[in-house]
Amino acid sequence: WQPDPELLALAKAAFARAYAPYSKFHVGAALRTPSGQVFSGANVENASYGLGRCAEQSTIQAMASAGERQFTDIVVYSEAVPPASPCGACRQVLFEFSPEATVVCVNQHGEIIGGYVRDFLPHGFRLEHSS
Repeated sequence: WQPDPELLALAKAAFARAYAPYSKFHVGAALRTPSGQVFSGANVENASYGLGRCAEQSTIQAMASAGERQFTDIVVYSEAVPPASPCGACRQVLFEFSPEATVVCVNQHGEIIGGYVRDFLPHGFRLEHSS
């Protein structure tokens, strides 16, 4: 698994803009849609901890708010060793939109954890709905 260079650069830029005054744990993410659009986001914490948003969720929200409903790949950047992978809630959010997309988690040392969304959340679910 290798990160897309453009997505990695955007994820690093988002990482630098993360709002993490409580945990000091910055994360940035960037994704690409099938139409070629790219979106990025960072984690945004809140004094009411449950109201914070992970970088992956911020990125998906930007994508969905722009009218896109699928992504092909996402890069998650952190300084964690090993690289931080999406939390359980983020795995379900990613699964909602693209269970077959690739996930590449990278840190500042170039260590990589990669796979498909469905591998990160093997029993994810989607409800039937009409669009």
